[in-house]
Amino acid sequence: MTGNIEQQQNNPLHGVKLADILEHLVKVYGWEELGQRINIRSFNYDPSINSSLKFLRRTPWARDKVEQLYLKSLNK
Repeated sequence: MTGNIEQQQNNPLHGVKLADILEHLVKVYGWEELGQRINIRSFNYDPSINSSLKFLRRTPWARDKVEQLYLKSLNK
C-alpha cells in the first residue's frame, strides 16, 4: 500500500482538478493556440471551460493530451 501512496505523491497531476488544468492552459496558450495544439471541437468552436470539461471527462484520449500539455507547460 505504501508504494501506491508514494506513487501518487510523485504524480504531478495528483490532486489537480481538470478544471484547474484547463484554466491554466487557456491562460498560458489561449483558446486559439490550444485548439491548434489539440484539435478538438470544444477548443475550436465556441470554446468554453464547461463544454470542454464535459468532453474531456468522457474522452480519455483527449484528456490524456490535455494532461500531457499541462505537464509540458509546467516545465517551461
